[in-house]
Amino acid sequence: MAEPARKSICKNRKAYFQYLIDETVEAGLVLTGSEVKSLRAGAANLSDSYAQVRGSEVFLMKAHIAPYQNAGRENHLPERPRKLLLKRREIDRLGGRLREKGLTLVPIELYFKEGRAKVELGLGRGKKLHDKREATATREADRRVRQALRRHAKRG
Repeated sequence: MAEPARKSICKNRKAYFQYLIDETVEAGLVLTGSEVKSLRAGAANLSDSYAQVRGSEVFLMKAHIAPYQNAGRENHLPERPRKLLLKRREIDRLGGRLREKGLTLVPIELYFKEGRAKVELGLGRGKKLHDKREATATREADRRVRQALRRHAKRG
C-alpha cells in the first residue's frame, strides 16, 4: 500500500547541519484550533526548537507557530510547550537514549499527514566545529562537480 501524502509545513534546515541524526520518529501534536489554522497557512518555524521528555510525556519546546489573525482573543501563545503524542514504549526508549551523553531530540519537519499535524523528531548528537567545516567543504566540492558536469554537458 502506498505511503499517505505528506503536506510539509516547515523544515528545520539547521538540524542536519548542527546534529548527526541517528534515528527519526513521527509524533502527533496536541494543538488548539487557532494553531491548526495557523499551520494550514504555513506560519511556523522550528529553527531553535527541541523536544524534551518530562516524566512519561514528551513536549515540543520553543517551536514558533504564529498567532492566527482571525482568532481574536481566543488566540494561542506562539512559543508555548506543545505535548507530543507517542506510544509509551517509544517514550521510554527515547527517554533512555536521551540520558546518554550529548543526545538531543530535534524536530526536523512539521507536516500534515491524513489531515493531522505531525512532527518528525530526530535523535541527534551535536556536531563539533570541525564536523561542520567538513560538511561545508563536502557540500562545496559536490556543487563544483555538478557545475563542471553541467558545463561539460553543454559543450558535448
